[in-house]
Amino acid sequence: MASTSTPLTLPVLPLDDEVVLPGMVVPLDLNDTDVRAAVEAAQAAARSTPGKPQVLLVPRIDGTYAGTGVLGTVEQVGRLADGDPGALIRGRGRVKVGAGTTGPGAALWVEGTRVDETLPEPLPGRVGDLVKEYKALATSWLRKRGAWQVVDRVQQIDDVSALADNSGYSPFLSIEQKVELLETPDPVARLKLATEQLREHLAEQDVAESIAKDVQEGVDKQQREFLLRRQLEAVRKELRDLKGESPEDESDDYRARVEAADLPENVREAALKEVEKLERSSDQSPEGSWIRTWLDTVLELPWNERTEDQYDIQGAKALLDAEHAGLEDVKERITEYLAVRKRRSERGLGVVGGRRGGAVLALVGPPGVGKTSLGESVAHAMGRKFVRVALGGVRDEAEIRGHRRTYVGALPGRVVRAIKEAGSMNPVVLLDEIDKVGSDFRGDPAAALLEVLDPAQNHTFRDHYLEVELDLSDVVFLATANVLEAIPEALLDRMELVRLDGYTEDEKVVIARDHLLPRQLERAGLKPDEVTLDEGALRKLAGEYTREAGVRNMERAVARLLRKVAAQHELGERELPFTVTEADLRGLIGRPHHVPESAQDPAERRTAVPGVATGLAVTGAGGDVLFVEASLADPETGAAGLTLTGQLGDVMKESAQIALSFLRSHGAELELPVGDLKDRGVHIHFPAGAVPKDGPSAGVTMTTALASLLSGRLVRTDVAMTGEVSLTGRVLPIGGVKQKLLAAHRAGVTTVIIPKRNEADLDDVPAEVLEKLDVHAVTDVRQVLELALAPATNGASPRVPLAA
Repeated sequence: MASTSTPLTLPVLPLDDEVVLPGMVVPLDLNDTDVRAAVEAAQAAARSTPGKPQVLLVPRIDGTYAGTGVLGTVEQVGRLADGDPGALIRGRGRVKVGAGTTGPGAALWVEGTRVDETLPEPLPGRVGDLVKEYKALATSWLRKRGAWQVVDRVQQIDDVSALADNSGYSPFLSIEQKVELLETPDPVARLKLATEQLREHLAEQDVAESIAKDVQEGVDKQQREFLLRRQLEAVRKELRDLKGESPEDESDDYRARVEAADLPENVREAALKEVEKLERSSDQSPEGSWIRTWLDTVLELPWNERTEDQYDIQGAKALLDAEHAGLEDVKERITEYLAVRKRRSERGLGVVGGRRGGAVLALVGPPGVGKTSLGESVAHAMGRKFVRVALGGVRDEAEIRGHRRTYVGALPGRVVRAIKEAGSMNPVVLLDEIDKVGSDFRGDPAAALLEVLDPAQNHTFRDHYLEVELDLSDVVFLATANVLEAIPEALLDRMELVRLDGYTEDEKVVIARDHLLPRQLERAGLKPDEVTLDEGALRKLAGEYTREAGVRNMERAVARLLRKVAAQHELGERELPFTVTEADLRGLIGRPHHVPESAQDPAERRTAVPGVATGLAVTGAGGDVLFVEASLADPETGAAGLTLTGQLGDVMKESAQIALSFLRSHGAELELPVGDLKDRGVHIHFPAGAVPKDGPSAGVTMTTALASLLSGRLVRTDVAMTGEVSLTGRVLPIGGVKQKLLAAHRAGVTTVIIPKRNEADLDDVPAEVLEKLDVHAVTDVRQVLELALAPATNGASPRVPLAA
């Protein structure tokens, strides 16, 4: 431990914001009043005593004196380097500051006690290690500063106390750190403190040097890159001048392009932020290519481009009528839309609540009725651009909403691409085959379409790739589908449903004459006056060669017919011009494929035996005729019960059970031998067994077939029926009346039985079809049997009352 010694009386020389440690030699400015007073007092006192004048150097921080000072001797008084008067003072040792006292001059005098800082001999080994560590750290720091002469002086210091106090020269130490060194009397503890302070400073200096090095390297790289780019621009300019080319436009200057583009404000802000990122990134960064692709996509979109709608309502209606025969519901809806748009425009209501007057229509119908081509006609009539988006087989949700642009090969969704392709914000977008959309682990595209097709939401549609709002409220969306049940309920709720139920025979003749024949004549290389088809030939093609809801097969038949005529002409077998009549069809394209039951020999008709009835059904291809066959098993086989074949669904199986139960319970009333139903097995079969069938509408047909089987009376060939049957014999309503009546008309049926509660659906059936059909609306299955069963033959009395 350090010990105290003889007390001293010294003048105080205060040091403001400075600390002097023993062993240090410092020059002080005598212009400072306190410094001059202390030096003069020391000089006055030294005249009466031998030796150099002595002062007490005490740090004064914020007006407060430290408790420990340093005994200093005035070595010399003279002029400083700047010419001001000064004194050179050397620190000799620590002094514990005591009470104030009196003395000569204007200085403050205090009593102090000299601090003994000697260490016992020999020094411990750990002190020697500490000395080596401090010298190594000090040497490292001094070498970095280039102070090689000071390195030698530090290496020569062996005294522990003097080595610790040498830290007073360190410029990186704060006043508080130097005061702490001054007030630490133990030399070993003081050396430990100095070593720790020096070690921390070197660690901070290493970090700062590392950061400075990295910054300098980055700056140097940017400077080199800037220089090389400027040189490259100069080389390109010289090459253009040599080739005589005009200067390049500002295609690469994205900032100029964004500022010059006509963009919405929110899109402009987002684009400028990306431009700033691009300017900060280097060419080698993959982010730069993502940003360029994104900016190109945004700049290519027609944000404020819109085509003017044609508000000639009469002209639009005439155009739709000229391009499409039939389809009155759709053409009427488009005419209504244009009329409303015209009135909104005239009254300044083009934009209401941020939304424009777009439309979302779902065209549902069998294949070949013109759903896709109708979209082009709608765009033509409105004067808008047309874009078709094929959704068949799409299973990835990103196909609709786009990919996140951080992915490799990211693209915007199909809706955004359609807008970009159209070049306007109000095109007619045809979402083709929306019922064929699938879903898997990548999401459900149908769910992604909910926002696109919602008129209340699509004015703020966000694509994952763009990440800015896109206004789709002025787009006319036409979605096409074959099967209504395959469209999710939530999606269907956002669209206005328009059904296309197929064409009548008269409409098919008009379509073939006005549209299909001219197109196929051109494809076959024939002139319009070289080959003509009379109306009888077209009608037979529609009725017997191509029984369908649409006209695709009919167009194929016309094409095949024209190819045959062209080939015969080239072979010299036929002269042109040539008119194809009904009698020529068989020789040109073979026999008919769909001969109506009414046109066949009575003995060859399906209903030529009891137990066969004609029903009507709806499939994905439109309405169709469905035959039901029933038979009773031999009682000796013991095969009692009901057997159903023909790939029937659960609902249709239940309808068969209901029909059988009704006849068992009401057989006596209908004068039928119901005992046969108890003892013999009943088999009901629906031909075309490879085609799945389901639904309740075959209930009356199965009841009629069983009644015909039991009574032995044939079902009339010209009668077809549809309707659900209940256990009490009531005929309940069903769906698809229009499609079923069109199918009956195509099949040559003249009498149709429907439920009474479906009578209102007859308003949707074309008038020319109703004129050729005798439609009976019934409420009870007994009325069905009266109408459908033919009178008993061979003198047998009928078991069921006959219709009048």
